Amino acid sequence: MWGEIDPPVRAQPRPCESEEKSKPPKEEDAPPRRCPADTQQSVQDTQSSIESESSCVRAVIEAVAASGSLVKSQQIGEAELTLEERRRELLHQYRGRPLVFLERYHACLKPQHLSAFVHVSSDPRAQHYSKVIQRRSTGCTNRTRVRNQRYAALRALQKEGQYFSEEQMRMREPLLYEQYIGQYLTDEEVLERSQEAMLDGAQGGAPGGGTGGLAHLLLNSYQERLIQNRLQEEQEKEDGAQEEDEDEEDDDGGVQQKEWEPTPEEKALLREEFISQMHQRFLDGKDKDFNYSEVDENPDYDNLDIVNRDAEDKYFDEDDDDDDDDDDDDDDDDEEEESMAE
Repeated sequence: MWGEIDPPVRAQPRPCESEEKSKPPKEEDAPPRRCPADTQQSVQDTQSSIESESSCVRAVIEAVAASGSLVKSQQIGEAELTLEERRRELLHQYRGRPLVFLERYHACLKPQHLSAFVHVSSDPRAQHYSKVIQRRSTGCTNRTRVRNQRYAALRALQKEGQYFSEEQMRMREPLLYEQYIGQYLTDEEVLERSQEAMLDGAQGGAPGGGTGGLAHLLLNSYQERLIQNRLQEEQEKEDGAQEEDEDEEDDDGGVQQKEWEPTPEEKALLREEFISQMHQRFLDGKDKDFNYSEVDENPDYDNLDIVNRDAEDKYFDEDDDDDDDDDDDDDDDDEEEESMAE
């Protein structure tokens, strides 16, 4: 009818709008978490990156990584780097600043590693540290050679002379001898040792046992006094160094232990230990009266096989002599049996 107003028509919501309103508010995306697979992938990337380098670079990285040197500053409480992490960090340092790498880790490198720094060899710093590495390697080689030469000389002295006889070692190190052997000798053994020393001196005297034997007897007496004086001096030094420790034990109410008396087997072990220490002192160059210049860098002592072969020849020669003696004894026995049969 004219004049009437129609009621307003309510608009129907669009399907998409209703769906959007029905959805809950969208949450912010959480940061991605690093799963073990990512760590494994990183390790694989490091390995493939190292493998892509030349063999000399890989050898350098492995040598420094395995040396235990500090490759990266870390905060207190921070976990130590794994071996793969050390390799990755070292490779990064090498690629970025090879000269700094050489300066920092040259103590871990050997001459065969220097080929990894050929591309910076014209730099004075690279030349300097290359020389340092070469000198260090040469020094180690020389020390090994000198030690081998001294070992050969030791074997020769054992076979040819009296240098490592008990009396001579006692003269060189009286305190060490007293600690391992001398203090456990009986009166009879001390007398026997003195008689052997005088007998050796008499054999080196003049023919017929004239004044040469008497002179050597006086010399032995003089040397014995020197040994005793030196022993007393060294003993006083050691007692002075141990005096404080002994005073502390007395203050603590410690009970004085009874003097230990070794068995014959233990005495033999002590003697072997004394001889071993004297050999070690010789190899270390601690025999003050020995002229090491005659041994060190002496090509005559380079071939240890010569010394070993001489020792073997002597051993077999002695066996041959024993066999000859046995044959002679057998021949004598046969002759006696034949005479008895007649």
